[in-house]
Amino acid sequence: MEASALWISHSSSVSGIALLSACSGNKLCRWQFSFKKPSTCVHSDSGRRFLVKNVASRKQTKKLEDPPALEQGKKGVGLDALRPDSASIASSIKYHAEFTPSFSPELFELPKAYYATAESVRDMLIINWNTTYDYYEKMNVKQAYYLSMEYLQGRALLNAIGNLELTGAYAEALKKLGHNLEDVAGKEPDAALGNGGLGRLASCFLDSMATLNYPAWGYGLRYRYGLFKQLITKDGQEEVAENWLEMGNPWEIVRNDISYPVKFYGKVVEGPDGRKQWVGGEDIIAVAYDVPIPGYKTKTTINLRLWSTKVAADVFDLRAFNAGEHAKAYEAMKRAEKICYILYPGDESYEGKSLRLKQQYTLCSASLQDIIARFERRSGEPVNWEKFPEKVAVQMNDTHPTLCIPELIRILIDVKGLSWKEAWGITQRTVAYTNHTVLPEALEKWSLSLLQELLPRHVEIIRMIDEELINTIIQEHGTEDLELLKEKLKQMRILDNIELPSAVLDSLVKSQETLIDNAVEVEEEEAEDAESDEVTKPADEEEAERPSEEGKEAKVPKAEDPEKKVKSTFEPDPNQPQLVRMANLCVVAGHAVNGVAEIHSDIVKKEVFNEFYKLWPEKFQNKTNGVTPRRWIGFCNPELSSIITKWTGSEDWLINTEKLAELRKFADNEELQSEWREAKMNNKKKIVSFLKEKTGYVVSPDAMFDVQIKRIHEYKRQLLNIMGIIYRYKKMKEMSAEERKAKFVPRVCIFGGKAFATYVQAKRIVKFITDVGATINHDPEIGDLLKVVFVPDYNVSVAEVLIPGSELSQHISTAGMEASGTSNMKFSMNGCLLIGTLDGANVEIRQEVGENNFFLFGARADEIAGLRKERAEGKFVPDPRFEEVKAFVRAGVFGPYNYDDLMGSLEGNEGYGRADYFLVGKDFPSYIECQDNVDEAYRDQRNWTKMSILNTAGSFKFSSDRTIHQYARDIWMIEPVVLP
Repeated sequence: MEASALWISHSSSVSGIALLSACSGNKLCRWQFSFKKPSTCVHSDSGRRFLVKNVASRKQTKKLEDPPALEQGKKGVGLDALRPDSASIASSIKYHAEFTPSFSPELFELPKAYYATAESVRDMLIINWNTTYDYYEKMNVKQAYYLSMEYLQGRALLNAIGNLELTGAYAEALKKLGHNLEDVAGKEPDAALGNGGLGRLASCFLDSMATLNYPAWGYGLRYRYGLFKQLITKDGQEEVAENWLEMGNPWEIVRNDISYPVKFYGKVVEGPDGRKQWVGGEDIIAVAYDVPIPGYKTKTTINLRLWSTKVAADVFDLRAFNAGEHAKAYEAMKRAEKICYILYPGDESYEGKSLRLKQQYTLCSASLQDIIARFERRSGEPVNWEKFPEKVAVQMNDTHPTLCIPELIRILIDVKGLSWKEAWGITQRTVAYTNHTVLPEALEKWSLSLLQELLPRHVEIIRMIDEELINTIIQEHGTEDLELLKEKLKQMRILDNIELPSAVLDSLVKSQETLIDNAVEVEEEEAEDAESDEVTKPADEEEAERPSEEGKEAKVPKAEDPEKKVKSTFEPDPNQPQLVRMANLCVVAGHAVNGVAEIHSDIVKKEVFNEFYKLWPEKFQNKTNGVTPRRWIGFCNPELSSIITKWTGSEDWLINTEKLAELRKFADNEELQSEWREAKMNNKKKIVSFLKEKTGYVVSPDAMFDVQIKRIHEYKRQLLNIMGIIYRYKKMKEMSAEERKAKFVPRVCIFGGKAFATYVQAKRIVKFITDVGATINHDPEIGDLLKVVFVPDYNVSVAEVLIPGSELSQHISTAGMEASGTSNMKFSMNGCLLIGTLDGANVEIRQEVGENNFFLFGARADEIAGLRKERAEGKFVPDPRFEEVKAFVRAGVFGPYNYDDLMGSLEGNEGYGRADYFLVGKDFPSYIECQDNVDEAYRDQRNWTKMSILNTAGSFKFSSDRTIHQYARDIWMIEPVVLP
């Protein structure tokens, strides 16, 4: 449809859509609506019109009424002023309900209304989406590519219309069509593409990239069943598959013309020209699904490209199927499809490990093939590969995309014909690595044998990179002290417990031979000197100083065979596994390595990668995480947003969060405080309704809402929180009704989060919390003074309800173990006070909001190692109050479940699953005393409100916009590109 315009008109029996008018040069110029009532098709010189009849039944329960007609002859708006009114939006929704339906035509109920509304929004996004892509192509700008195994997107509808500044228009349009925007938006399932902070950070980053007009894309996998849907039963957490794609996804567009082959297994052969080829094995196809990511108040709409996996149709074994061997017939199809079934499949088994590795390689291979194809297309002929890093920046979000390093090298050498030196140099200038953890078990290590079997060519390349690193380490530390060199190699090598390359061994043997030869020469020279000295000595002195033959031999020990010495020093341990350390590979290959909070980046430099830091200090940076203020205040907390806009004078704070600091000067203002408390109360009432709907529990909005919502993990210490609640409950039970009311502030303690399906201890903690809640919530003596609620299936949409109404949020990880955290930033932005340790971003949040507006407790990061050593030596003495709580639990107060394993993890001095590794017992006294301070502070509501305002005011630093500006400037070297 080059250079023509397509129109569809509306009438009582006719639906319409906004369609595109294509200009010469494949530029999208206009989007126009027509709302005439023709009885016949009308043709014009500038385009074509045709009539499409409405086939909806006249017997429908809820009729889809025509919206009021627009002014006749009204022209469409250009891209620079695309702002349809509610009538044209209603017409677009009606069109999609009738002509791009996923539902039967009889009814226009909420699910159908959601899909039609989403498709109408997508129409608008497509215009800016295509324009953004075309402009990047034309300008041939340097582009950043963000590779992440997960994206925790949340619902898209309200975010998209908010960024397009069309929330009011869509609300009005849906009202005309008989629905409420909030109810329609509630029918959208959360995209099940992520799990925790890693995925949510990636999604915030995409929002900021688009808003700030940076040329960037995201790459990920399209998981059919997500991580899992969490059910809470009498047995604790149960997992079932997510069904988010069951009725389709209106936000994605499958690109059937964009697919790439991905290979596993096979073997490496060398051609007559000396070039390596990876042949044979198992081949699958990665197909692109694109999701538009709109920026706020900008035309820039970037792309999230997700890969789905399949095989070619001819792989289906028709002969086997007709022979009744059905499983055999579609075996290859299932192997391909299951790669994108679920996020983080269990890796306890060999099959699970293999599947995870296939997922990671699929993401890397398909994405890099796509990136390289785009570079070649934009470059034209001939391609100058040295310019690749000048046009491409690849960011690895944690170690999951590490295989993009050997994959890029493989493509450059084996497919494009570059030399090793050229490919290695290009790769080092292209990729960068973000570290998200200091936990040793989270720094990925893969079995060499598994990698060798699955990706044989990549293992060859990794060996070459490892050899480059070994030579660098030898240059740095020399070969004289083999034990020192052995220690450095043990800490830094990519290949762990694997023999040194033969060339390196030969070099070390030669260096040892040279050392021996040099030593002999020195001895001979010393001997000659001694002999010349003896000529001048008196006979008696000579006799006195002459050593015995026996002593002489002792002074010149026989030199150990150099080859034997080198081999014995560097021989792998046959009792230990042979591993590939992915984090080390990232550090070696990446031109930048960043942590995600100041304290975390310091730990990365001083502990996790200290040897690398000493070798390449210029690589290491800090990029403190951030969250998008649009979603996390603007759209999820509109009442607070209005207050902020009123008191700061404009909506500029949604992009320039520094303006939030202006609230500080009004923190004592009674009018602002009154408005602030009212907004908080209204949000708490929403939580009350939400909890009743999701859990059946009824709570009082007058109680303090105390929230801990995050992935369930021992280091995040949900166990410390629930033990503190049990202590509180026990003390209440020991008091009279009058005493407990005087002593304790009423609290609703809310938990949420998923425990990984195979993480037994985390699942025990979920069960424990729900059992404690069931007991406390049904205790008539306690009533509204204390409630404990676990919200099932925590996700972004749940967070968007809970965070605006929260008053205290718990970020209580063992110091030094949380890289950053981002939920702490979201809570602080929404005026929620934090209780926490000096860990992750807590340190910087406390600095910004003020020490008096943060409830601090617990050991510091630099004390942790000493405290664990003290425990191992049997010197730790637990607080009597902690012992009291454990005994209370073991007494069966919270039901018949045996919690010995859970309580036992907090006891003993050593052993797996013992010795309180995460220091719950150590920090418990400090924690409960800090909670007493929280109660005292909450009683003074005027001061509490001031503290709340100061938290929002001090949260300005923690916008993902600031973080993305820093990545763009310091790592990606890209500039904003504003569409004309």
